[in-house]
Amino acid sequence: MAYLEITLKVAAENRVAAAGVYQKYKQPFLDTVPGAESKELLVRDEDVQVLHGFTTVAEARAYLDSSLFKQDVVGGLAPLLAADPEVRIYDTV
Repeated sequence: MAYLEITLKVAAENRVAAAGVYQKYKQPFLDTVPGAESKELLVRDEDVQVLHGFTTVAEARAYLDSSLFKQDVVGGLAPLLAADPEVRIYDTV
C-alpha cells in the first residue's frame, strides 16, 4: 500500500469550493485511476489534506502525471489556493 498526501493551504472562505472539487473528482479517481484504493479529505484549521491510497508507489507517482490530476483537479483548485501544495508519497512497510 502507498499513500499520496497533498496538503493545501485554502482560506476559510474558499474551503466549501475546495471541498466541492474533492467531491466532484473522488469517484472518477476511484473508478478510473490504476491502483486507486481510497481518497479522503482531512480538514484542520491550518490546512486541508487529501490522502489518496494506492496499491503501489509507482501508481501514486503516475497519478500526478495524469490528465485527471493535472487538468481537472489542479485546474479546479488552483484559484482557491493560498500557496503551492505540498506533495508527499509514502510507502507502507
